[in-house]
Amino acid sequence: MHSEMKYLIDLMLILAASSGGAWLAKRLNQPQIVGQILGGVLIGSSILGIVEQSEFIGKLSEIGVIVLMFITGLETSLSELKASAERSAAIAIGGIVLPFAMGFLSIMLLKENFMISEAVFLGVILTATSMGVTVKILAEFRALQSKQGVSVLGAAVIDDIVGIMILSVALGAFGKSTASLWMLLMKIAIFFVIVIFAGEWISTAVNRNIRILKELKSKFLLPISISLILLFAITASEFGMAAIIGAYFVGVILSTTQMKHRITHEVEKFGTGFFIPIFFVNIGLSVNMTMVGKYFTLAIAITFVGILSKVIGSGIGARISGFDYLSSLQIGVSMVPRAEVALIVSNIALKAGLIGEDIFVGVILLVIVSSVVSPMLYKGLEQRKKKTSKLLKDAKKKVA
Repeated sequence: MHSEMKYLIDLMLILAASSGGAWLAKRLNQPQIVGQILGGVLIGSSILGIVEQSEFIGKLSEIGVIVLMFITGLETSLSELKASAERSAAIAIGGIVLPFAMGFLSIMLLKENFMISEAVFLGVILTATSMGVTVKILAEFRALQSKQGVSVLGAAVIDDIVGIMILSVALGAFGKSTASLWMLLMKIAIFFVIVIFAGEWISTAVNRNIRILKELKSKFLLPISISLILLFAITASEFGMAAIIGAYFVGVILSTTQMKHRITHEVEKFGTGFFIPIFFVNIGLSVNMTMVGKYFTLAIAITFVGILSKVIGSGIGARISGFDYLSSLQIGVSMVPRAEVALIVSNIALKAGLIGEDIFVGVILLVIVSSVVSPMLYKGLEQRKKKTSKLLKDAKKKVA
């Protein structure tokens, strides 16, 4: 009976760890995401060992981040996303070039008898930003719809697309893929053409039939919304991109309709109570501290380089695009988290023999530490911004 019900027991423990971790984090005045991830570390192989990562939990986690990205799209202003394109590009370029360079050089300097593929693939892995974790950080601080938040979202989308392109080139260079870069670029272009035309059609159709749609009961509206999310997620995946990109853009499309708030309400109930918490707890489950101890020095170095390179790279991009010093630091910090894409790329590289187990373990540690530290650093910078703003206001009053 125990073995047959193992997946149900795991789900129960994961949801309990998520709720308990979020509650404790809130009591300690920390972002709830920190508690959810550390809840996963607690019940995982590192400490209690009562829940193991599994394909089943992994699939539920994927659904969680897909739903999270859809909700984020719904809360994104299309006009602001377009307006922030140049800022997003600058942030993304800084967050790709410096992490790749520092990742490449760190392997050359820190590892004896390294393979050139290890240096290249660590660079590729470090370019990725976890949209799922970044979105949660921005949401907790109510910054999703701010100029800063929209710029970060745009940069994270660019990060993911460019990261997949670099991965394709790297796999081809080491003879592990026959896929053409030009073919991938063509697929990406076709996907965005589909998004533009489908978006126009969906937006018009929804607004034209708004009276009928408003009368739809929740039991009909939710399945229709979920079907649309999955359709766009599958389409993005088929065209060579992460499924979360498709989910995000269908959310952006529906954000332009009069059904935006109703759909958000229905899908949030569906996602936040079950699937989304599983995504964050699953990040915590991925770490194995025994393996980290085995490769401690390199793992710590990869983690340090991964965090520092994103803060500096994306922060410089933000500064160039016109943000002040503290906002630029916040943007750099919000681009630090690594999760879904970094884990996928590192798994592909490990199975193909392009990186060693030591680098893989370092990436896993980076995923955990970056996902936990980023919201805490973001909060500290937010408090500093408020203090600075108050001091400036007080100074102006005295002058007046």
